[in-house]
Amino acid sequence: MAKVFKKTSGSSQLTLLLGKRDYVDHVDKVDIVEGVVKADPSELGDRKVWVQLCCAFRYGRDDLDVIGLSFRRDIWIHHIQLYPDAGYKPTLTEMHETLLKKSGEQSYPFTFEIPTNLPCSVTLQPGPDDKGKPCGVDFEVKTYMAKAAEDPDEKIEKKDTARLVIRKIQFAPDNTGSGQKAEICKSFMMSDKPVLLEASLDKDIYYHGESIPVKVKVKNDTNKVVKKIKITIDQTTDVVLYSADKYTKNVLTEEFNETVEANASFEKTLLITPLLANNKEKRGLSLDGRLKEEDTNLASTTVLRPGMDKEVLGILVSYKIKVNLMVSGGG
Repeated sequence: MAKVFKKTSGSSQLTLLLGKRDYVDHVDKVDIVEGVVKADPSELGDRKVWVQLCCAFRYGRDDLDVIGLSFRRDIWIHHIQLYPDAGYKPTLTEMHETLLKKSGEQSYPFTFEIPTNLPCSVTLQPGPDDKGKPCGVDFEVKTYMAKAAEDPDEKIEKKDTARLVIRKIQFAPDNTGSGQKAEICKSFMMSDKPVLLEASLDKDIYYHGESIPVKVKVKNDTNKVVKKIKITIDQTTDVVLYSADKYTKNVLTEEFNETVEANASFEKTLLITPLLANNKEKRGLSLDGRLKEEDTNLASTTVLRPGMDKEVLGILVSYKIKVNLMVSGGG
């Protein structure tokens, strides 16, 4: 293990340790969250030491919470009492053993299993002037001192809390199907015959940074000339948790100077590569969850399993590729 992620509370009585911060959703299961809390019980009093994993949807900045409105909604939360001993004994793993060696005495291991029906981490790209935590779905491991795991009347001191944000990331299965194909036939005034456009992909799933080969076939039976081929990719974000908010943003536009003369045919594979690096200024674009200032990617397409509750997913992300022919004289 190359790195241990560690956060200590302001009072220095609690330290949270994790061996990693990215947890992969393999569709049928999710990587287990394994960690350790080091606790100094000397000033605990009648309080207990808890650790929790929370999946939350954030749709407003914390500093806007001035009239009692909450700008976050907990989708799923699970608590574990670590001290005093309440009978919780997780099966120790190699990760636990490594973290326990680093943390020393008075350390308590824990394990969380993330349900497969929870959403993956998604961040909505903030604008240049936006401050605070961005909107989106995030996962957070938190250890704290309190009398009860979750009592709205009990105030938990910030100095007695340590937290680390983690990411649940989508892993696309290897058994990808054959790609999609679409075709359209367009007629023009003053031309007896149409132009036929067919576009196809060689597979269903592409990974971040991978070039996408779009196979384009044109059968131009008109008397017009195709001057250019334009390919665009749009990202559609459907915020289903709190409203029917659905919007589309362009993430790629490329024009290819390919000419198809009148009464001619054309066939070629055109390569396109959508990248976040070319979309840094677009506010509201969906990204894979971000940890501090670490770089990330355009959000992965949401994989919907049969029987899944869309509302629990919070944000649904999808992509659409469009191919347009720029024709002389209109079209």
